[in-house]
Amino acid sequence: MINTTGAADSASSSSSSSSSFVNGATSKNLPAVQTVAPMPEDTVENMSAYCEVAQCALRSGQTPPELKSFSSLAGFQAAPRDAGQCFSITTKLERALEKVAPLLREIFVDFAPFLSRTLLGSHGQELLIEGLVCMKSSTSVVELVMLLCSQEWQNSIQKNAGLAFIELINEGRLLCHAMKDHIVRVANEAEFILNRQRAEDVHKHAEFESNCAQYAADRREEEKMCDHLISAAKHRDHVTANQLKQKILNILTNKHGAWGTMSQSQLHDFWRLDYWEDDLRRRRRFVRNAFGSTHADVSLKAIEDYGTEEEGEEPKSKKSFRSQSVVAQNPEAELMLEGDDDTVSLLQEKEIDNLAGPVVLSTPAQLVAPVVVARGTLSITTTEIYFEVDEEDPAFKKADAKVLAYSEGLHGKWMFSEIRAVFSRRYLLHNTGLEVFMANRTSVMFNFPDPATVKRVVYSLPRVGVGTSYGLPQARRISLATPRQLFKSSNMTQRWQRREISNFEYLMFLNTIAGRTYNDLNQYPIFPWVLTNYDSEELDLTLPGNFRDLSKPIGALNPKRAAFYAERYETWDDDSTPPDHYTTLYSTAHSTLMWMLRIEPFTTFFLNANGGKFDHPDRSFSGIGRSWRNCQRDTADVKELTPEFYYLPEMFVNSNEYELGVRDDGLPVCDVELPVWAKKPEDFVRINRMALESEFVSCQLHQWIDLIFGYKQRGPEAVRALNVFNFLSYEGAVNLDALEAPQREAMEAQIQTCGQIPSQLLIEPHPPRSSAMHLCFLPQSPLMFKDQMQQDVIMVLKFPSNSPVTHVAANTLPHLSIPAAVTVTCSRLFAVNRWHNTVGLRGAPGYSLEQAHHLPIEMDPLIANNSGTNKRQITDLVDQSIQINTHCFVVTADNRYILVCGFWDKSFRVYSSETGKLTQIVFGHWDVVTCLARSESYIGGDCYIVSGSRDATLLLWYWSGRHHIIGDNPNNSECDYPAPRAVLTGHDHEVVCVSVCAELGLVISGAKEGPCLVHTITGDLLRALEGPELCQQPRLISVSSEGHCIIYYERGRFCNFSINGKLLAQMEVNDSTRAILLSSDGQNLVTGGDNGVVEVWQACDFKQLYIYPGCDAGIRAMDLSHDQRTLITGMASGSIVAFNIDFNRWHYEHQNRY
Repeated sequence: MINTTGAADSASSSSSSSSSFVNGATSKNLPAVQTVAPMPEDTVENMSAYCEVAQCALRSGQTPPELKSFSSLAGFQAAPRDAGQCFSITTKLERALEKVAPLLREIFVDFAPFLSRTLLGSHGQELLIEGLVCMKSSTSVVELVMLLCSQEWQNSIQKNAGLAFIELINEGRLLCHAMKDHIVRVANEAEFILNRQRAEDVHKHAEFESNCAQYAADRREEEKMCDHLISAAKHRDHVTANQLKQKILNILTNKHGAWGTMSQSQLHDFWRLDYWEDDLRRRRRFVRNAFGSTHADVSLKAIEDYGTEEEGEEPKSKKSFRSQSVVAQNPEAELMLEGDDDTVSLLQEKEIDNLAGPVVLSTPAQLVAPVVVARGTLSITTTEIYFEVDEEDPAFKKADAKVLAYSEGLHGKWMFSEIRAVFSRRYLLHNTGLEVFMANRTSVMFNFPDPATVKRVVYSLPRVGVGTSYGLPQARRISLATPRQLFKSSNMTQRWQRREISNFEYLMFLNTIAGRTYNDLNQYPIFPWVLTNYDSEELDLTLPGNFRDLSKPIGALNPKRAAFYAERYETWDDDSTPPDHYTTLYSTAHSTLMWMLRIEPFTTFFLNANGGKFDHPDRSFSGIGRSWRNCQRDTADVKELTPEFYYLPEMFVNSNEYELGVRDDGLPVCDVELPVWAKKPEDFVRINRMALESEFVSCQLHQWIDLIFGYKQRGPEAVRALNVFNFLSYEGAVNLDALEAPQREAMEAQIQTCGQIPSQLLIEPHPPRSSAMHLCFLPQSPLMFKDQMQQDVIMVLKFPSNSPVTHVAANTLPHLSIPAAVTVTCSRLFAVNRWHNTVGLRGAPGYSLEQAHHLPIEMDPLIANNSGTNKRQITDLVDQSIQINTHCFVVTADNRYILVCGFWDKSFRVYSSETGKLTQIVFGHWDVVTCLARSESYIGGDCYIVSGSRDATLLLWYWSGRHHIIGDNPNNSECDYPAPRAVLTGHDHEVVCVSVCAELGLVISGAKEGPCLVHTITGDLLRALEGPELCQQPRLISVSSEGHCIIYYERGRFCNFSINGKLLAQMEVNDSTRAILLSSDGQNLVTGGDNGVVEVWQACDFKQLYIYPGCDAGIRAMDLSHDQRTLITGMASGSIVAFNIDFNRWHYEHQNRY
């Protein structure tokens, strides 16, 4: 009974436990992410079968296989058959149910409400009321087994469990479906979130990898840049070292150097044109050429070579023209030029933030030099510019080493403090260039990938604009302005109209702002032919027939040739290109090289561009008259001139002795054949320049400007003026960026061949120059003709002291705080004599009725009253052997300081002219300082001071107008112990006279014995000025910025040298001259000496122009007022005399016309 009941109850319990387990697990215990398998529908029927099988098995003591699975499901472990021999039934139950009993007990307790309604006795009583209490408090399994095996449990299960189980299963099924949907939805959401996070992770990882790669690339680029800068510095150091070595060798091995001998003078010296420019942008200085030669191995071109080249080039040109006809006719380029804004843009001055690291900006660039365009990298730091050429570039490897030797800046470094002007430039008709002008009066030009890079570079450079010469603000927007904007904003046209500047200076200004540059031979400055007579014995510059008609282009001067060009334009039959009058331009690289053939480095450039050969003698530049005739007859020759025709006589001399061949008429080609009226090249240049500045040219020069730079340059006016050239010469005619590489190269080559027309500066007629007679009241006018009845002597001013006046400095500019004529006597008593500007004519600037009755010079009141001579006396002792003369003193440009030499301690000293106090002592020489000289001053009062000594050397010093000291910085030890800028050597004796010209960059000095020497301000010894046999003791030197060097020797001998060492003229006078000076234009020389007579000479040939009335005392010093109208002389009697002087009285136009 017990076994049967137990078996039944056990089965019932198992079934209920299973049901309860499934329900509880489904609704409560399992996590939401798991899926519960539904119970099979036949579970109820199977449960009864299991119970029956279990009862049979219990009776027989066996466990059937079918029951094992169910028992294992419930957690039972069947005991082995022989286990009853060792343990009681209770023990066996406890061991079998020890794991499942707590779970069943918990299920019963948890599901008590449900089970109490389900498990009812035969009389309907609840069976679990007492049982639950027993199960909660008891740990025995016997009560649990008894409950499960009872008849009531079995009956209740059979009666109620089936329906309840079905209900439970259905409920579980619904819950499972809901849970499944929920879990699927949650899983999808989770998958979406995971995918999104995974994508974000991938993106962040990629971004991290990109940042790492960029950082690594930046570091590599920075390392590459550092390596680049280091290698560039090494190259520069190597170049600098070679230059320094060559400089030292030149100084030592020069015949005036320590290792030199007089026999070296027999050796051939080679010279080249230096890149130094003066204030008018003239390159006139020649320096030694270490690469010079006679090019003896160079052959001449045969006449057949020209025909072959032309025939070979023509089809190629035609083909390229046709391929670009659409581009050439592009109307947008023309519209862009037409719509160009004529006012300077209001571009804001934005500072570029300095980037981290040494380099602010680095960009690919091309260094543009004559004949060479070198690719490389331009790097800009906060204080310097670097350019390093790419030596691996195939084009650079092909470049001729001889040409590269003349190309500066391939490994260049330029300090920001050296930059004076920055101009936008065109290269191959694209606005991608930049030209930077330096303090050492050279320039460097770069080409960049695009205009945006040009702008970035300009904004990385100092704010200097285009310099201070053109009346424009020093702003970066000015550097980026268009040529037309620069022209309209500048004051140069008004100054030219008022005749404040010369025709030459104005033309050079127009060339400069229109993009013409010495660095690109295709854009070389253009100057006009102005004379037509090259055959007369004498040239009369007062005859209009000797001057060219400047209203017509060079091709239209000959009527027959003009008709030919007009017909060519009208009958143009090539539809692929626009019509033109001329096949070539008035200025090309070839024409420039042809003009400059005889001087280096142009000789080397010419040979490089001409296949290593000189031109055929009949095609070379052999005569000026012949070239002019060709320009009138040859339909392929419309060349204008270069600026050198007006200032560089050396270009006409074959000084390097090149073999240029023999013409068909049997005459050899050597020096350029000059016009009959010019006896030497200097005569031609001087007369040609006089013609350029003549009234005939002045009154029609604006018409030539219209043709080259103005409204007749293009459009219908150009057609009417016979002034249309090949379309490739015009800006905007072709877009090179739109072409493929082969086409672009071909087009660039054609542009290089055709030449480039200057940028158009104005689209309306250029205003004419004002008449000289209308401006006769302007004191600055070079053709200012005054009343000839004025007296020669204006005034005599006698000082209380009878000591000779040995130095006069007339710094009379009106803007000075004290315009004055400073005088110093032999006893070192100085006076600051105030200047009154009364020499102007009535109505002229500077004239005032209040001052009309005053004399121009007012004596220093401290000297006149004899009340403050202690403030005017230099009391420091000088060496007793020093003879006080005009060379012992220098007065600064603002009249505030006086420099004095000759002291026993081998110094020279600086004194204040206001208080007479000593402000600085400068040491540097090994012996007594014997002479001082000052260069001209620029804005700020800065200038060079040169001191000469008995130690046979000269020292070049820098005077700071801002700090009023020798040296640059007063805040360091340099104020007390300034260092000279250069040491000049070469003399064998005491230096007695010296002159320095900052504009030319030259120092010319004379020793007690021997020739005068010419040094650069960087210390290079250029040459000796070898005078005639008796000219060996120089005493006075005067140098003008125009290139004249006048030297006075002992016994009344004068010599005039060019700055390149050529003796131009000499004379001898019967006076012991004590003072000389040149007029500002260098054309006139004024002398005075012991005879007390002031004489005026024509500097070029020492022709006497005028003799002033003699004075009763000798002349010791002299100077000119700023307007070149008053000559002030210091007399041996202790007085000064003011002479009325007007150099225009001796001007040829004044003499012939007025």
